[in-house]
Amino acid sequence: MTEAATDAPSPELLEAGRLLFAGEAEFTAAAPALGALPPMEGVEIAFAGRSNVGKSSLVNALTGRNTLARTSHTPGRTQQLNFFRIGGRLMLVDMPGYGYAAVEKAKVEAWTQLIHAYLKGRSNLARVYVLIDSRHGLKSIDTDLLDGLDKAAVSYQIVLTKGDALKKSEIERRIAGIQAALAKRPAAYPEVLLTSSRDDRGVAELRASIARLLQERGA
Repeated sequence: MTEAATDAPSPELLEAGRLLFAGEAEFTAAAPALGALPPMEGVEIAFAGRSNVGKSSLVNALTGRNTLARTSHTPGRTQQLNFFRIGGRLMLVDMPGYGYAAVEKAKVEAWTQLIHAYLKGRSNLARVYVLIDSRHGLKSIDTDLLDGLDKAAVSYQIVLTKGDALKKSEIERRIAGIQAALAKRPAAYPEVLLTSSRDDRGVAELRASIARLLQERGA
């Protein structure tokens, strides 16, 4: 299935997503260690991805706020789990980027342990949105995370970032390749979303996806 074959969200879902992210959005907590996690309440989603994949930029694009999540051109800047309350109905978690070798090894190991402990122990976590740089596609370090999510039975969905950097034919090949790689993964949501925080491409569709998830959870 290519980008063109992906079912577009209904106008009702697009509006639900717009309204969800048009409401209040506020930073609520930062957890550098498992013991610092805030109490579990409501529906939670998390954004994961390699360092510098554009997680914080996409959080800002979703909420229409340029400075809600701290962005940086320096990979490895996000060093904790950052929690944002969205519209009083949703908790969005910006996770530390993984795979940046220039950060000292002990710190990388601590982040990795925090990420995996969080993913295994958060019963209100509805879905992890795994961000992949559309220019590079899935790397082995990404598939390591997907293996862990499959093993923990945590639902996840692939979101391609920096989609403005590719031509349409390249986008279609990239999406088809990732969908083929996901076909036998039990916890993967089959639809691959393409986004760009630079030109807001796919942002409305991602909001609609999250709104649909909330509806399914009765939130």
